[in-house]
Amino acid sequence: QVQLVESGGGLVQPGGSLTLSCEASGIDFSIYDMGWYRQAPGKQRELVASITTNLIGRIINYADSAKGRFTISRDNAKNTVYLQMNSLKPEDTAVYYCNAENRYMYWGRGTQVTISS
Repeated sequence: QVQLVESGGGLVQPGGSLTLSCEASGIDFSIYDMGWYRQAPGKQRELVASITTNLIGRIINYADSAKGRFTISRDNAKNTVYLQMNSLKPEDTAVYYCNAENRYMYWGRGTQVTISS
């Protein structure tokens, strides 16, 4: 059974930081491209950051809103992908979802991130 379990969300003041983690099980993590998406109330789910496998050279992409503030990384030994988020803004408030994609696509259940003073 494939599981992606996100953790690390919470309530943070503007300007603060959070690190999200997503631990995968039931898949060969090393061959999956991993991504972080988010969905704010009333909005569509959007890509925040993605990181490919090492198979053809690791490629990292960020949404414009995340560039310079967020960092995605992965630890294949721990089957975990991370999203370090700095300089958080109220507009970063959303449910953040982990995504694994190869031949199939899997999603986690999400973790709530709320940025508010």
